[in-house]
Amino acid sequence: MTDTALLQQAEEHCARRGVRFTPIRRRVLELIADACGGLKAYDLLDRLAKDHAAARPPTVYRALEFLIEQGLVHRIESSNAYVACPCPEHAHRFQLLICRQCGLVEELHLDDINEELSARARSLGFKVQRQTIELHGLCQQCQSRGDDSSAHNGTSSHSTDNGAP
Repeated sequence: MTDTALLQQAEEHCARRGVRFTPIRRRVLELIADACGGLKAYDLLDRLAKDHAAARPPTVYRALEFLIEQGLVHRIESSNAYVACPCPEHAHRFQLLICRQCGLVEELHLDDINEELSARARSLGFKVQRQTIELHGLCQQCQSRGDDSSAHNGTSSHSTDNGAP
């Protein structure tokens, strides 16, 4: 999905939900979508400050909180970074494939895995409040290069909607 399409989808998503997609929120999403792999909050602040001199950490964290609540961004727990979500209408129980070499992030929606985990947790009397599944390895492009020091040449992260309705 192109960044333009992602931003248009985000605008429509927010309009349907009756929430404000402010210029700062839009720019934060755009910066995240432009990044190859995940983008950390302070890296995001540095990039945002080039356009908005008054941007401070609370500005970024409020925008990130909003984008996460709306399903427009995911937090990569293992690296404390953020990636854009190409399918905010999905139920948002997802899995992330993360290339340890180039940082590429692929989003999966394998609902059978989610249901199995939920059922097992319920059977143990456990109430799941948040689920994070991250799989770290090498993407196809890094594997084909056969060199662990290789990296994608500035391409932005992309997602595959595997198993989504």
